[in-house]
Amino acid sequence: MIGTISQAPILSFAEMATSISEIQQGHAHLLKTGLFYNNTFASNKLISFAVTNPDPVTLSYAHSVFTHITNPISFSYNSLIRAYANSRTPQNALFLFHQMLEGPVFPDKYSFTFVLKACAELGGVQEGRQIHGQVLKLGIGFDVFVANTLIHVYGKSGHFGVARNLLDRMTNRDVVSWNALLSAYIETGFIRLARSFFDEMKERNVESWNFMISGYLSTGLLEEARSIFDRMPVKDVVSWNAIITGYAHTSCFDEVLVLFEDMLREEVKPDNCTLVNVLSACAHLGALGQGEWIHAYIDKNGIGTNGFVATALVDMYSKCGNIGKALNVFRNASQKDISTWNSIIVGLGMHGFGENALETFSKMLAKGFEPNEVTFIAVLSACSRAGLLNEGRHMFQLMVDDFGIQPTIEHYGCMVDLLGRVGLLEEAFNLVKTRPLKEAPVLWESLLSACKNHGNVEMAEQVARKLLELNPQDSAGYVQLSNTYAALKRWDDVSNVRRKMKALNINKVPGCSMIEVDGVVHEFLAGEGMILEQI
Repeated sequence: MIGTISQAPILSFAEMATSISEIQQGHAHLLKTGLFYNNTFASNKLISFAVTNPDPVTLSYAHSVFTHITNPISFSYNSLIRAYANSRTPQNALFLFHQMLEGPVFPDKYSFTFVLKACAELGGVQEGRQIHGQVLKLGIGFDVFVANTLIHVYGKSGHFGVARNLLDRMTNRDVVSWNALLSAYIETGFIRLARSFFDEMKERNVESWNFMISGYLSTGLLEEARSIFDRMPVKDVVSWNAIITGYAHTSCFDEVLVLFEDMLREEVKPDNCTLVNVLSACAHLGALGQGEWIHAYIDKNGIGTNGFVATALVDMYSKCGNIGKALNVFRNASQKDISTWNSIIVGLGMHGFGENALETFSKMLAKGFEPNEVTFIAVLSACSRAGLLNEGRHMFQLMVDDFGIQPTIEHYGCMVDLLGRVGLLEEAFNLVKTRPLKEAPVLWESLLSACKNHGNVEMAEQVARKLLELNPQDSAGYVQLSNTYAALKRWDDVSNVRRKMKALNINKVPGCSMIEVDGVVHEFLAGEGMILEQI
């Protein structure tokens, strides 16, 4: 009785654990009390954690726990096989399965289901065939769970005929059976076959519709995805997230906000994925009012402003011009990751607070965060905007020498912009010349802009010629050169450049500005009237 009472709390603790450290605490308690060796059920709870958390560290720990169980049962094997099947190393599921075949604990139908899932992830159709033979010998070949997974194994490896034959021969197939083949068509890129199969499906559920939406979006067919979405009898949060993400990726940010309002109207509760996409749309549109309303919604519904949501809020407030609120969100976020730090550094740099950006970078290092490529783009950009030449040079060298990050075109772009901003045009020119031709155009454009700002016509002409050599039809070189001449009141040269553009039929892409007034985004195109987008 005493053992039963003391056992229950630790098992509940293991079930509710959310981190490997908590599982280790539970493991230590089981070892101390002797439950680990005397109660297989208790030790299995530790392994089960890896099923929903199949990262390398957790899996390694779970496998270590497994090897110390005196008499593992099928549940022990199945939990670990399932965890490996969901991981980046599904081949390990096959090794464990082979161990089971040797006894004394032999595979059951769940073992076959999980190992077949591993075969699908590996693209191991030959292994799948061998296991298929085994399940037929055991008489469980048409068990609905086993057969559904077999359909996915064959379908995902491109053996659609075999998969369809299995489906047609099933006597007790369910909607998961149909979805197994539908998802295989989509994952292998056969979207037309998927649509044809979808139209003939005898059973569908919300997951079936979501597969089709994701399939169309993955091939860039947004209108087709929207058509499926609009026809759905029932939509869940995954459906809304898929279509919202589709519009966000094609920069249709106004439609993202419309969809978000529709989602709330249909009383579907948004999750973190939804909120990140919608906040990103607000950031791109400069829709501060909408962003503040979403922030209030997050607070009202007790959604934590940590991780990705905190990053999205910082980014939104920064891009919408309220760096004070961005800083408040950052400071109040109880959990920050590298993207959160990057976002506030970008925001500070964007608002001209270069020195504050550098201080934040130093605090980030002191907290033990490892900077990445994006971090240094943010820091170098902040130095450029604030004209911090020495600090920018130091950060560039720090990135290469201390952190081993190889500079990309974005890093070089920041350095060219910084050198150009402080008037070191010759040094910037020499830096651009070291870059490959495919990277050069955007760097030459940055340098040409600096030449205009400093009135260096001789270098501007030289840089413009470089740009036109790389892309004669690009308007950027002509426009920047024309602006340089205009700044110096050399109107004849301005006319010559414009005549050349007209003769070559080169047109400048019109500029665009957007402002939000009373929930309406007003878009202004140069040379045209006003466009209104209700959000």
